[in-house]
Amino acid sequence: MAFAVLFVAIIGAGDYLTGYEITFSTFYVLPVAVAVWFAGRGCGVVISLLSVLVALAGDLASGYHGNPLIALWNASLTFMFYLIVVWILFNLHTLQLELESRVRHRTLALTQEIQERIRLEKELLSLSENAQRQIGHDLHDSLGQHLTATAFACQDLAEKLEAQSPREAAAASHLVTMVEEAINLSRTFARGLIPFEREAEGLMDGFQELAEHISRQFKITCQFECRHPVLLRDSAVCLHLYRIAQEAVTNAIKHGKARHVTISLAADPETIYLKVTDDGPGLPEKTPNGGGLGLRIMAHRASMIGGSFKIESLPGRGARVTCQLPVGGMQIPETHGSQQTSIPGG
Repeated sequence: MAFAVLFVAIIGAGDYLTGYEITFSTFYVLPVAVAVWFAGRGCGVVISLLSVLVALAGDLASGYHGNPLIALWNASLTFMFYLIVVWILFNLHTLQLELESRVRHRTLALTQEIQERIRLEKELLSLSENAQRQIGHDLHDSLGQHLTATAFACQDLAEKLEAQSPREAAAASHLVTMVEEAINLSRTFARGLIPFEREAEGLMDGFQELAEHISRQFKITCQFECRHPVLLRDSAVCLHLYRIAQEAVTNAIKHGKARHVTISLAADPETIYLKVTDDGPGLPEKTPNGGGLGLRIMAHRASMIGGSFKIESLPGRGARVTCQLPVGGMQIPETHGSQQTSIPGG
């Protein structure tokens, strides 16, 4: 408001110095607009009236001797023009504020919706992982023990039938073999559902077992490298990193036809690095928008734990999946031991 009054005074001085023959009516719109936009409609009306009075006083002081009624009529028309400007600008400003308010509310609602969706995704994923872990424990403990007892019973039956009926004894021995295969299958399924224990060293042990399992299953060379122990206390973060590595290794073998895969885990005081490198042909030149489902799942898992995900072709041959995670709840011992697992194919 003070600035608008000062603005009117400056324009009024220029209006007085130029004489009554030259009108400054248009220039007075500027302080009127400033008053409406920053101080409100009432201030705009006041500045409009002040502008008309200053202009009229300047004309009279500079020597205007015309008909006073004509001067008053012109001043009234000018004041009406300013009022129209005030009305237009006030409505525009109100509309702008309303739109800004709607945008703010909508942005806030979208932010809350995104946060709620992320929370639900984390909760659903946690429930899913807990359910898998529970099923894995049931497979390993309840079903595994039951099958083991069944195998012993079949073995006892085979021994009893050995003297009486060798043919039935052979059938019983075959049942023992089938039950043992079922035990191995249940252990394999349980290992997939419970990839590692919850201890701080569990993630490294899980990667070692993953390398061994991949090497045996696909008859390739899978290697786990961890030059210095990386101890993670957050089991959810460990599980996400494990699943990312598991998916990356599977993609490298099935889609990249890799024969050598390296899983490496490292950390510095600020970041954890998980890398899966293969010797396949690299990424195709043309990939679908957003990549395949496996890539989207890995990227989503990385974002769930606040990390970044990247996949790139290597010079010459091969590809590398990299997940970088800011340090949180991690401990790096001062030991300088090396931990490495390498199992040749076959």
